[in-house]
Amino acid sequence: MEVTTITTALMDKLTEYADALVDVGPRLVVAVVVVLATWAVTLLAKGIVRRLGKRFRMRQNLIDVLAMIAGVGLWLVGILLALTIVFPSITPGKALTTLGLGSVAIGFAFKDTFENFLAGILILLREPFRIGDHIECDDVEGQVEEITIRDSHVRQTDGQRVVVPNHILFQNAVVVRTDRDLRRTTIMCGVAYGEDVDAARSIIEDAVISVDTVRDDVKDVEVFAQAFGASSIDFEVTWWTGSRPIDIRRSRDQVIAAVKRALDDAGVEIPFPYRTLTFKEPLNVKSGALDKEEAQSS
Repeated sequence: MEVTTITTALMDKLTEYADALVDVGPRLVVAVVVVLATWAVTLLAKGIVRRLGKRFRMRQNLIDVLAMIAGVGLWLVGILLALTIVFPSITPGKALTTLGLGSVAIGFAFKDTFENFLAGILILLREPFRIGDHIECDDVEGQVEEITIRDSHVRQTDGQRVVVPNHILFQNAVVVRTDRDLRRTTIMCGVAYGEDVDAARSIIEDAVISVDTVRDDVKDVEVFAQAFGASSIDFEVTWWTGSRPIDIRRSRDQVIAAVKRALDDAGVEIPFPYRTLTFKEPLNVKSGALDKEEAQSS
């Protein structure tokens, strides 16, 4: 008797499930069609975004981000439509409310990840620096090799690669050293106090202009007597050259060599540090010869 009762109850449940499946069957078919249509529209939208991005000469990373955002948005709409079709009790408002609460919880759990993600999108959109630029930010200096959604890869001048989270590059000041083709560099040069300042200035300026890496055709070479140093009159020597770090180092090396050679040829002294010693009491100074004679006589 109990077995018959259990069997009857089970058959009733199966019948209810079958009836429910028959009722929901058309809605499931429509939902599947909606999902397939969403997939096709997403592919089409991504293709359009990529073609437009290439036409407007956007960076590939930015094109990929825009295509991803378009795809995610379309899939979200398609899934919400499919859910409301299969489950009529779920209205778009309820679905969006549930999605919003879930997004808040996910946002708190993955705060840093979303922060880097949004910073990466803003960096790609605003383009404060590009791949190949030499930048400096938060004690990291080097050439930008790659910009992703989460982080940026910077190759330092010593060959090491640094992976920098995008929120650091977005929230801190970034020095873009190669924003322009030319950059100004400066050295200090001192001549002795006994030398003619105007003549020394002219010699230094001519020596700097003679260097190939100095772009005096674009910007003038500037030489200013800046200060009375401890042992010399100090000149500030400024010129323009390439903006890459290797350009700066190479040009500085050539300019220092040219200035040294020109001052030596002109007989202008580049002094060593001088020191003057003052004694409160007189000192008795004897030559070595006198000391030797006194020693022999004794």
